[in-house]
Amino acid sequence: MRAVLQRVNHASVTVENKVVGEIGRGFVVFLGVGKGDTKEDTDYLVHKICGLRIFEDENEKMNLSPKDVGADMLVISNFTLYASTIHGFRPDFIASMPYTEAQEFVEDFIAKCKRESTFRNIASGVFGADMRVDVSVDGPINIIFNTEETRK
Repeated sequence: MRAVLQRVNHASVTVENKVVGEIGRGFVVFLGVGKGDTKEDTDYLVHKICGLRIFEDENEKMNLSPKDVGADMLVISNFTLYASTIHGFRPDFIASMPYTEAQEFVEDFIAKCKRESTFRNIASGVFGADMRVDVSVDGPINIIFNTEETRK
C-alpha cells in the first residue's frame, strides 16, 4: 500500500458539488492499494499513521500524536499513487489493485483506524468517484508511506 499523508489545518472533499467529508486539524491520507498488498500491509499502515507524532509540543518539536491533540483524519482513495511513468508520457496503472478488491482494502483501513480511537473524527471521500479535495496544508508536512519497503 502507498499513502501520502499531509498534516492539515482543515480539509474537505466534494463529489458532484456536495461536500461528503470534512475535517479540522489533522491528517489527509491519500491511499493507494497495489496488486499483492495484504491485510498485514493495512495493519502496518494503520499502526504507523495512528501513532505518527508530527504535531508540535510546547517546545515546538514534532512529538505529539493525533490522539494527543484531538486530530481528525480524511481518507481519500487514490489509485494514481501506483502510476508508472517509466515508458512514454501517459502513466499506466497496471500495478494498482483491481477496483472491487481495492475498495475492500480502503474500507478495511478506515474501519481499523476507527477502532483505534486515535482520531476525533474520520471522514472519507467516495471510492471511485471524481472528487475535488480542498486542503489547507500545515507546515507543509508531507509523509510518504510504501509498505513494499517493509517487505524487504
